[in-house]
Amino acid sequence: MTATDSSVTPPAADGAERRAFGIDIGGSGVKGGVVDLNTGRLIGDRYKLPTPQPALPDAVAETVAAVVREFGWTGRLGVTYPGVVIDGVAHTAANVDKSWLGTNVRSVLERELDGQPVTVLNDADAAGIAEERYGAGRDQDGVVVLLTFGTGIGSAVIHNGVLLPNTEFGHIEVGGMEAEHRAASSVKERNDWSYKRWTTEVTKVLIAIENAIWPDLFIVGGGISRKAEKWVPLLENRTPVVPAALRNTAGIVGAAMAAEFDVTATTAASRSM
Repeated sequence: MTATDSSVTPPAADGAERRAFGIDIGGSGVKGGVVDLNTGRLIGDRYKLPTPQPALPDAVAETVAAVVREFGWTGRLGVTYPGVVIDGVAHTAANVDKSWLGTNVRSVLERELDGQPVTVLNDADAAGIAEERYGAGRDQDGVVVLLTFGTGIGSAVIHNGVLLPNTEFGHIEVGGMEAEHRAASSVKERNDWSYKRWTTEVTKVLIAIENAIWPDLFIVGGGISRKAEKWVPLLENRTPVVPAALRNTAGIVGAAMAAEFDVTATTAASRSM
């Protein structure tokens, strides 16, 4: 199978923009922007503020509100959360402060935003639907798996344009070790591994996933994907692997998609949009 073209969707024939607003909460920064949903491109620049430390829910909500105010956005918006989120409630907190567990993220944000409606979804899911719609997975049929390599490993699974929400492939056991403890990019940095040494671990994770669900394409994201030419060719799994196309805007774009169509993560990637 040949990987699909990773260029973004062309503008609508009438040139009219469909604007939506998304915010991506990360470990180091909270960034947001206005998105043209015809193209998946940001309208103007993104705006980023440091993630407060400790990253407690109320402090993060205040930071989110500050990003929204920077744009003067007053309507619905989408926000990513780095963990499992169901009906707006955080159910995991593997790489964030444990005080998020059981927190209604949507309610905390809406309170800080004076009632502006908020759609919350997992950060990797947001990146996945953005890449499927506008980036490296555009027009790809079958099962697409996006994996983000950073402090941990995030995942998104999309089948024929429809997202299976809250997959946690970073936490599956691979050879007696949690996948992200074996192959996150933070592991490479901590151990000062070469790309060749690190990709032996990434390959093991990819093979475990492809043996379980037989995907048609892997998309790899996270900061280390910017140097994909140094390590993707070293991978030895059977499924095609391509780097993410939207890079550090994917979370913002996916959050904006979810907000605009007022959907939960289960239908956010529908190609009927």
